[in-house]
Amino acid sequence: MLEGLYSAAAGMAAQQQRIDAVANDIANVSTAGYKKARLSFRDLAYAAAPTGNGVRAGAGAATAWASRSQIAGTIEDTGQPFDVAIVGDGYIQVRRPDGQIGLTRQGALRLDADRQLVTAAGDRLEPPVRIPDDVEIEDVRIAPDGAITGPGGRALGRITLREVPAPAGLLDIGDSVSVPTQASGAPRDARGAELRQGALERSNVDMATAMTELVEAQRAYSMTSRAIQTQDQLLEIANGVKR
Repeated sequence: MLEGLYSAAAGMAAQQQRIDAVANDIANVSTAGYKKARLSFRDLAYAAAPTGNGVRAGAGAATAWASRSQIAGTIEDTGQPFDVAIVGDGYIQVRRPDGQIGLTRQGALRLDADRQLVTAAGDRLEPPVRIPDDVEIEDVRIAPDGAITGPGGRALGRITLREVPAPAGLLDIGDSVSVPTQASGAPRDARGAELRQGALERSNVDMATAMTELVEAQRAYSMTSRAIQTQDQLLEIANGVKR
C-alpha cells in the first residue's frame, strides 16, 4: 500500500516542477528575448503487483527533460541605439563573469563604466566591444551582420552571432543566457541570422496559454494530493483492523 503513497508523491513533485516552470514564464512575460520553458514527463519504473494476477503497478511520473521553446517572439521597435533584435535563428555570444561563454537572445545592450557593451545582466560581449569616449551613442550604427561603426564609417567592433546544431539541448543558466552542452553541439557562426538595431525581440510567452497551463498544473497537483489523503485513510483503516 505504501507504493501508492510513493507514486502520488512522485506525481506531486512532477506537477510542482511544472507549476514552477509556468510561474517563471509568467514572471518573464515582459523580459526581452525570454523563451518559455518546455517540460517533458516520463513514467517511472513499473513492477508486477503483489497480487500476482499479471497487473503491473507504476511508481509515478517524473520530469524527463526541460528545454526552451525556440519560437521567435514579436519584434518591437524601441528607437534605442544599443537595442538589437535577432531576426532568424541565432544568439549573441557573451562572456559571463566567471569566464564561461554564454548565448543569449536578450538584445537590450548598454555601456558599462568602461564603455564596453554589456547585456542587461552585465555580461560583456565576446569578443568585447568598447565604444570610444569621443563617439556619441546616437552616432553608433549596428549593421545586420553585427558590424558596429561610428561617424564616417569608423569600425568599432562587431556583435558575434552564433548558433548550435540542436538548440533544444542548450542549458539555461538564468538571466536569459544558455550554455552549450554535448546535446546542443558546439557553437558555430550563425547562418541567415541578422540584427535589427533599435528593436527588441519580446518574450514568446503567451499569457493566456500560460495561465491555462498553470490552472491545469494546479488541479493536477490537487488531485495527486487527494490520492495521498486517500492512501493515508486506507492505511489508517488497515491499522485499525490489525488492532
